[in-house]
Amino acid sequence: MPYINVQLTGDKLATEKKLELIQRITQVFVDVLQKDPGHTFIVIQEIEPENWGVHGTSVALRRAARARGEKV
Repeated sequence: MPYINVQLTGDKLATEKKLELIQRITQVFVDVLQKDPGHTFIVIQEIEPENWGVHGTSVALRRAARARGEKV
């Protein structure tokens, strides 16, 4: 019974894109691991950029710096 947690930061995904992710990730587990799609669970979490850190700062601050043309 696979449980796949997909965490993303950035713009909110459209419902159609989320459904496509769920379908395609499920299919990979069916094809590669022969898992039953009825027992394969996908959870998509959308994390606000200010709540996701990398390289000692938040993604929100890195994106703002990049928008100003600063090297990050």
